Amino acid sequence: MKELEKKLKAIANLRRLQILKYLKSQREATVQEVAGQIHLSFKATSRHLRSLFLADFLEREQRGIYVYYRLTKNVPPAFKLILTRV
Repeated sequence: MKELEKKLKAIANLRRLQILKYLKSQREATVQEVAGQIHLSFKATSRHLRSLFLADFLEREQRGIYVYYRLTKNVPPAFKLILTRV
């Protein structure tokens, strides 16, 4: 039940839905790229990305000084339906 609550809380935010939509269209992006797209500070964007990562919606990969985020392939079916709507 806690896992479901964490996932629901993670996507119950307009900015996080915007992030998911952007990453869905771009495949992957850095914090800076996401922040520019959703018109939010680097720090706030980083917090939103962390929430989505901890809820298992995102994967991240460090390349040099940049961290790239992308949608995970392990999203439960109910949430896949939600992601098709964003």
